[in-house]
Amino acid sequence: MTQWNEECDVLVVGSGGGGVTGAYTAAREGLSVVLVEATDKFGGTTAYSGGGGVWFPCNPVLTRAGTDDTIDDALEYYHSVVGDRTPRDLQDAYVRGGAPLIEYLEQDENLEFEMLPWPDYFGKAPKARLDGQRHTMPSVLPVAEAPELREVVRGPLDVDRLGTPAPDDYFIGGRALIARFLKAIAKYPNAALHLNTTLVELVVEDGTVVGGIVERDGERIAIRARKGVVLAAGGFEGNDELRQKFGVPGEARDTMGPWANLGKAHEAGIAAGADTDLMGEAWWSPGMTHPDGRSAFALWFTGGIFVNQDGKRFVNESAPYDRLGRDVIRQLEDGTATLPYWMVYDNKEGEVPPVKATNVSMVEAEKYQAAGLWHTADTLEELAEKIGIPAENLAATVARFNEFVAEGIDKDFGRGDEAYDRAFSGGEPPLVTIDQGPFHAAAFGISDLGTKGGLRTDTAARVLDKSGDPIPGLYAAGNTMAAPSGTVYPGGGNPIGTSMLFSHLAVLDMAAGS
Repeated sequence: MTQWNEECDVLVVGSGGGGVTGAYTAAREGLSVVLVEATDKFGGTTAYSGGGGVWFPCNPVLTRAGTDDTIDDALEYYHSVVGDRTPRDLQDAYVRGGAPLIEYLEQDENLEFEMLPWPDYFGKAPKARLDGQRHTMPSVLPVAEAPELREVVRGPLDVDRLGTPAPDDYFIGGRALIARFLKAIAKYPNAALHLNTTLVELVVEDGTVVGGIVERDGERIAIRARKGVVLAAGGFEGNDELRQKFGVPGEARDTMGPWANLGKAHEAGIAAGADTDLMGEAWWSPGMTHPDGRSAFALWFTGGIFVNQDGKRFVNESAPYDRLGRDVIRQLEDGTATLPYWMVYDNKEGEVPPVKATNVSMVEAEKYQAAGLWHTADTLEELAEKIGIPAENLAATVARFNEFVAEGIDKDFGRGDEAYDRAFSGGEPPLVTIDQGPFHAAAFGISDLGTKGGLRTDTAARVLDKSGDPIPGLYAAGNTMAAPSGTVYPGGGNPIGTSMLFSHLAVLDMAAGS
C-alpha cells in the first residue's frame, strides 16, 4: 500500500484554463483540492492566448447581448463540421455545457466575461454564425487588483520568448482568465496550489486511480485523492519523441505551448490503462519564422500571398488558421509545398510583413535579414532569385493575383469567400495588389497551438479504458483528452472551452459521488 504524504478529495494536474476551472469548482463545491503545476508559473497554454476566448453558444453573456442563436442551431453547425469522427454524445456535451458553465461562474464576482464577436471557422456550413455570436472572453483585470499574481501568471509570449517584463497595467486575454480564477480560488481555504510540482505517475489500486506521485524540489510526494484525479496538463506538443511516435507533423520548437507540455499526464494515463484517440492531431496554424529559428502562430494578414517552392500560390492565405495550417501540412506531405514557404508582398506597408498579429513580437528587421528570413528586391524576378524559386512563375503568379484583386474575386482559392476571411479587412475581400516596389518575401513555417489527441473520455470526462469502460477515479480535460472536435477546429475558443468545461464536469461528477 502507498504511504501517503498528503491527502485531498481532488487532485488536479495542470493550471491552464481547465486546471483552474477544475480546482475552482472543487473548492466551491466543498471538496478539498490540490492543484499541481509543473512550471514556475500558472496558466499553461491558456495564458499565452491573446483573447482567452471560449466557444460557448447561447451563454448568458451572449443572451444579454441580444443573440438570437439557439443550441439546436449550434449543434447542427458543430455536428456538420465535426462529423462522426468523435462520439455524438461527447459533441453534444460540449455544445450544451458551455452556457450552464458560464452561468455557474458568473455567480462569482471575480469571474467576469464579455462577448468578443468572432465568426465560426466554417462559414459555409449549416447554421454557421457569421456575426461571431458564439464567442465569449474574460474581461480584463487591472494588475493593481491582484498585484501578487503579476509574476506568477504565465505570459504573454514576449516574456518567455524575448525576455520582456510582465505587464504591470492589465491582465488581458488568457492571462485575465487565469488571474481571475486564481483570485476566486484564493477565497477557499480548502484549495492548495503548488508550482514546480510535476506528476510522475498515477497510483492505481484494484483498478481505481487513488492518487498520484509528484516531484517537488527533488522530492517525491504521494498525494492521495479520495474522489479522483483530473488530468488537465495540456498536450505533448513540446516532446519531439512523442510527436514522432504518434505522427504529429512539425517540431516542438514551433509550438505555442509552454516548454513543460511534454505529455507526462498522457503517459501516466496510458500506464493506468487509458485508451487514446486523435494522437496525431493538433490545433494548427501558419507560423512566421523568427530569428531564433522558431515559427510562431501568426494571423491578421493585411496583404501578401503565400507561394511554394515553384513560385505558385497554394492556399487561401486568409482562411481560419487551423484550416490553413492543415492545407499546408497536406501539401508538405505530398510534396506540393516545402519549408519554408514564402509570404510575398510589396512596399505599401514597408519592408515589415503585413502581419498584424504575430503573437511573438517582431524584432529588428536586420535580424530577420541576417538570418535569411526576409528578402527585398527591386523586381519580382530579382526577389525570386533571392528566395530560390522560378522567376517567371512568381511574376505570373503575382500578375494573376492582381487580376483577381481588380475583379474582387479570388478564382483560385476563394480568399474572401467566407466571413472569417474578411474579419480583418472591414468585411471586404482581403485582396490587396502586389505592384509597388521594392518587393519583399518573408519565410513561414508550420506552427501549432498544442496537440489535441489524448485520453478517451465519456461525457462526464471520465477516462475510458480500451474496452470503453470508465477507469474509476481518473478524469481528463482539454488537450490531455481526445478532443470532442476531432480533426477540425469549429470556432475560436474551442481548445480553452473544452478544457474548462470538461474539468468542471469531472469535478461535478466527483461531487455527485458517482
